[in-house]
Amino acid sequence: MSKVVVIFHSGYGHTQRLAQSVAQGANAELIAIDADGNLPAGAWESLAAADAIIFGSPTYMGSVSWQFKKFADASSKPWYTQSWKDKIFGGFTASANVNGDKHSTLHYFMTLAMQHGGLWAGTGLNYNNTKASQRSDVNYLASSAGPMAQTPGDASGAEMNAGDLETGRLFGVRIAALAAKAAGATA
Repeated sequence: MSKVVVIFHSGYGHTQRLAQSVAQGANAELIAIDADGNLPAGAWESLAAADAIIFGSPTYMGSVSWQFKKFADASSKPWYTQSWKDKIFGGFTASANVNGDKHSTLHYFMTLAMQHGGLWAGTGLNYNNTKASQRSDVNYLASSAGPMAQTPGDASGAEMNAGDLETGRLFGVRIAALAAKAAGATA
């Protein structure tokens, strides 16, 4: 069995809820980056032991939150020793706007993963882009790079779109299966 870790920062609870869906699908350990950009005790050890690492952050002003960036900058220690090389990586994001430049956040995650010598995995999901498609469909926001969630700025995490959360869960399932395959285990 492979080990998957979801490391994320959430400002208002939306990214946390998406992280929980991703972790549920991957049977993953959740590591929350706190409001000061710090990790809980044992987090670096969990990341080192992981077969797959999934990044999560809200998209603020076209990129990751400063709290996530603090973690990313601190990851230069495992980068230096190449301790995350060949791990499976993925990422997800949430914002209040339908676009909100969320792809910039996903590209930031991809760059970070590539700097660590990792292997990036996208959603592997088709889009729902017909006239019959509904906002609650899986991958309605049409991202191949990683799950995107959109919730109006005045809505709580509890009001998130079910299709966005299911997209996250299915993404977690995919990452876990890829990690198990890469580790030579069965999913």
